[in-house]
Amino acid sequence: MNHDELLHWSKHAADWAHEYHTTLRTRPVRAPLNKGASAALLSKSPPNDPEPMSEIFADFERIVPAGMTHWQHPRFFAYFPANAAPASMLAEQLCNAIAAQGMIWQSAPVATEMEEVMMSWLAQALGLPAHFNGTIHDSATTATLSAVLTMREAALNWQGLSAGLSGQKRLRLYTSAQAHSSVDKATRIAGIGQDNLVKIPTNPNFSINVDLLEQSILTDQAAGHLPIGLVLVMGGTSIGAMDDIAAAQKIAAKYNMPVHVDAAWAGSAMICPEFRPLWGGIDAVQSIVFNPHKWLGAQFDCAVQFIADPAQQIRTLGLRPSYLQTQGAHEPVNFNEWTVPLGRRFRALKLWFLVRAYGITGLQALIRNHVRWAQELCAMIEGLGPYHITSHPRLSLFSFAHEQGDQATADLLERINNEGRIYLTQTQHEGRFVIRVQVGQFDCTRDDVMMIAQVLRDFAPT
Repeated sequence: MNHDELLHWSKHAADWAHEYHTTLRTRPVRAPLNKGASAALLSKSPPNDPEPMSEIFADFERIVPAGMTHWQHPRFFAYFPANAAPASMLAEQLCNAIAAQGMIWQSAPVATEMEEVMMSWLAQALGLPAHFNGTIHDSATTATLSAVLTMREAALNWQGLSAGLSGQKRLRLYTSAQAHSSVDKATRIAGIGQDNLVKIPTNPNFSINVDLLEQSILTDQAAGHLPIGLVLVMGGTSIGAMDDIAAAQKIAAKYNMPVHVDAAWAGSAMICPEFRPLWGGIDAVQSIVFNPHKWLGAQFDCAVQFIADPAQQIRTLGLRPSYLQTQGAHEPVNFNEWTVPLGRRFRALKLWFLVRAYGITGLQALIRNHVRWAQELCAMIEGLGPYHITSHPRLSLFSFAHEQGDQATADLLERINNEGRIYLTQTQHEGRFVIRVQVGQFDCTRDDVMMIAQVLRDFAPT
């Protein structure tokens, strides 16, 4: 395939994509769960000779859509969304065409400089103070790992990088019982150990109990352990739990511990000023992660980390051999030194397209609609026969269950997803199996959201 053929097939792919998106509502949201069905349609061995693109594309149309859970379906209400606004898709097409590897400034100057400017744009949009600097990671997991590694090294005066952890005090990291599993993963990968991740119980409102947090810190200090940091929750995955950032940060500051806030989902809502009291105290933390690819329409992957003092993270993660130095230039920003991978995609371009194409006001309207529709839907479900609400909306996330218990709820969820009009997923909440509803798909309408109530009516016993 050459570039002239690429031109033809790019136009063909654009036509296919347009038809795909305009017909999504006619497709079941979730793929059939038949393990091995897709693999059985693929050749067991690679071809020795080139195959015509017409045959390859026909196989794509035959195999891929039928085996795909459709994340851009307007009735995708599972997990958290991974949104791709049309403007973001267009930017990604251009990134694919340029095919840059922006590992250092000189390898893609505009990618680095646009990332710096986009981080400033987003900080302003979220109402963050000017002292925060930002970078784009692939996912919140990587951002949280980077923050935890920095906590570890700052607590050890950067001796862990050279001497390792052997012989050091036992390190202790604190988080809420509502924390995402990425915090567990970061603790393991950083060599701190799962047993040293202290999950603090929550208050009745599912916010971290700051009295128990302080007690845990004091107990660990008395035992000779070394508290290294605190990871707070701003919009937990199960029910949208939110920690009291201001209160918890004061405890952390008292014991000289940095704070990282996981706002991967809910952070996007902070473009609306009326929601910012939910993360009161954010100005004083050291690190924040939020994912524009979850709720703002920036195509996956796009996880933003804001850092109060990047120098500490650069000291932890930066490594610059001679072949990565830029000769004859003033010290540039090299974002690979802020994260784990060396290689970097041109992720800032889709943010530039996205914010310009929809504007802050357009993105605010999107968030406000989703929150309002979730509240309306929750009230509607509350009045439907055998269903009851198990957690009320935190922004656009709530949960419900069948009145007959866990098995009835699990059976209901399976029937809903097999039927295909909508897609929901489950969680455990207060020891119960419950169904999550998260309104956030970029193209969904009020009618799409209210389809959830219609499906529940259809499945309710008469």
